[in-house]
Amino acid sequence: MKSPLLEVAALARSFDGVDAVRDVSLSLDAGDVVAVIGPNGAGKTTLFNLIHGELLADSGDVYFDGRSIVGMPTHAIARRGMGRTFQVPATFASMTVRESIALVLASRARRDATVLSSMLAVDDRCEPFLARLLIADLADAHCAALAYGDAKRVEVALALAGEPRLLLMDEPTAGMSARSRRELMQIVVDLARAGNVALLFTEHDMDIVFGFARRVIVLDKGSVIADGRPEAVRNDPLVRAAYLGDVP
Repeated sequence: MKSPLLEVAALARSFDGVDAVRDVSLSLDAGDVVAVIGPNGAGKTTLFNLIHGELLADSGDVYFDGRSIVGMPTHAIARRGMGRTFQVPATFASMTVRESIALVLASRARRDATVLSSMLAVDDRCEPFLARLLIADLADAHCAALAYGDAKRVEVALALAGEPRLLLMDEPTAGMSARSRRELMQIVVDLARAGNVALLFTEHDMDIVFGFARRVIVLDKGSVIADGRPEAVRNDPLVRAAYLGDVP
């Protein structure tokens, strides 16, 4: 039997005696689109940081493509095919959008020793990412000057340029208009499905969660209280009490 692409096993992390993530287990297969939801402070971002290597777990393990990645540096995890976006978009402020994408493509090709010439060599490969994320008109704009929503799109383009097999997205549509939120998520989900990329995202907009996720995992006080199909999770009494309230 084939192992999951991502398997999180009994992961735990506390800060000053307070459990941020407590005995969390979950798994994703290639092509899965899974949302992680929960109230503020539920442990969602901490969980992502543990999976991607920004934090070390107190206990438990993370397996990516059948291999434990606990203790690996983030760049090594990225090399193995795990991408990441953040609540506050992370871009190369001193570079243009096109240069930023070219840099990621050059790095992915392991051309770090001659990065400038490599950036020029892959420049034409930037165009599909610019087009897919609807940022072609921003190609020569500096990232530091981008509006918040545009910076979110650029960050997704950078993540996809790294050719991930799993993409972690922490509140990818925060701060965007309702139309822009749906547009961005549709683009990302379509690209993920086309490339058989697994997508794990956190989100507070329930229209986005229940409109795009095939599966929903709910965290409360660091623990998983539900994991299942969207409609089953929406109607779960524990979830409604902890987070959704009287959402119809």
